[in-house]
Parts: sequence; structure tokens; C-alpha cells
Amino acid sequence: MGIPLLEFFNVNYSYHTISCETLSLNNISFQLNKNEFISFVGPSGCGKTTLLNLIAGLLPVTSGSIQINGKPADLSNLNIGYMLQKDHLLEWRSIYKNLTLGLEIQHKLDKTHLEIIDDLLKTYGLWDFRNSYPRQLSGGMRQRAALIRTLALSPDILLLDEPFSALDYQTRLNVSNDIGSIIKEKGISTLLVTHDLSEAISMADRVIVLTKRPGTIKSIIPIHLSIEKRTPKTARNAPEFNQYYNQIWEAIYDENEDFG
Repeated sequence: MGIPLLEFFNVNYSYHTISCETLSLNNISFQLNKNEFISFVGPSGCGKTTLLNLIAGLLPVTSGSIQINGKPADLSNLNIGYMLQKDHLLEWRSIYKNLTLGLEIQHKLDKTHLEIIDDLLKTYGLWDFRNSYPRQLSGGMRQRAALIRTLALSPDILLLDEPFSALDYQTRLNVSNDIGSIIKEKGISTLLVTHDLSEAISMADRVIVLTKRPGTIKSIIPIHLSIEKRTPKTARNAPEFNQYYNQIWEAIYDENEDFG
């Protein structure tokens, strides 16, 4: 399979205050392979978002190490895309201007990258809204726009921090299906943090269950669904789906009855 695209080696992270030190993540080790999709689930406060922030370089590890494509994370030249819970679209910029913001910041506002944005807008139904403003779009359309903005930078690794949590159930299902299909089609290695077990199973190749704080890996569950042309939506109809759901729920329930 070659060198893992991302690898954690016994990573610990602690929050420090004037009065104390709080261990948030404890002895985390796992690999993300090329074109793989991993979902992280676990009780509230177990460090799922902190884990993504470590990968993005927003926080430094306390001990242990993170490697990206076989190199220390701070020496890697791979692009990491980060899609947050809120779309963070700027209300005073048109959708098109929002999508080019990252390119402007990174001085990549060239023909090649603009063609990528145009293609994504046309493919995913936002071309006719490119000159609209965020307030004129539905929640689902805003999340599609946020994803296009992230994909415009051609990320090698995509981090998703509960990107559908603010949407109603039907929209959430449709948008997660669209975004999951886009990710699979483009072969982007992805890490998803979610509280929605159905979402975690339907989108992932593996689900990693974290314990309550300090978060450590309790189990890693490969997902094998016997369904043709799998998408996040059709995956929920697989005969094995409920079995995986119960297995993951029991692993979390053992740790903390309050999963939300």
C-alpha cells in the first residue's frame, strides 16, 4: 500500500492554564492511507476537533509525532483542506468572490485554478448562483459553496469538522451524499468528525471510536458494505449497516451515556 498519507505516532495533547494541565488526547496512533475516508466518533469533549486542529497545524502536539507523506508534518508540502461546522462565507462578497478568497490569499488566482472553480460550480449546481450573495442561498447550497472553496486549492487531505450539523435532516442527508460522492470521485483522503453514527458509517472506509476525555482510540472498525455503487445515501440500505451502527453505539455507550 506504500507510505501512509498521514500517520500519528503516540500523539498526546494537553491544554494548559495558569492553574493546571488537562490531557485532551492520549497516546493516539493511526494511519490514513491514500484515497481513504475515516470517520471519528466519540463522546462530547473527547478531543475529536482537537485532533483535526493538530493535523492542520493550528495546535502543536504535546508529545509524539505526526507525519504527512512520510515527513514531519511541519516539513510536508501537501495541501490540507479544512471544512468547519459553519460555512464562514463572507456576506459582503458574492459566492464567486468567496470561492476565490483562498486563491487570492495563496496567490494562486490563475487560469488553472479558476477553471477548477468554474467546473465545480457547473457540476454541483451553483453556476447560476455565482453572482449571488450568501444570504440568498439555502443552507445546503452554502455548504456546497464552502466545499468548492476548499476543493479549489486541490487539497491532498480533507478535514471535515461536523460540516452538516447545522442543516435539517433531509438537507443534511442530501448534502452529505453529494459531498461524499464528490470526495470519492476525486479520490481525496478525508477525515470526518461527526456525532451522527449513520453519517460516519455511510461515508467511511473505517470508523475510529474515541473514549471520553482524555480521548484515546478504543476501536478501529473497518466498514464493508455489500451494496453496489455505494454512496452515503445507498449505504444506509446495506444489510450490514445496522450491525455496524449497534457495534459503534455500544462502544460509545460504554464510555458515556451522554453521546450528544
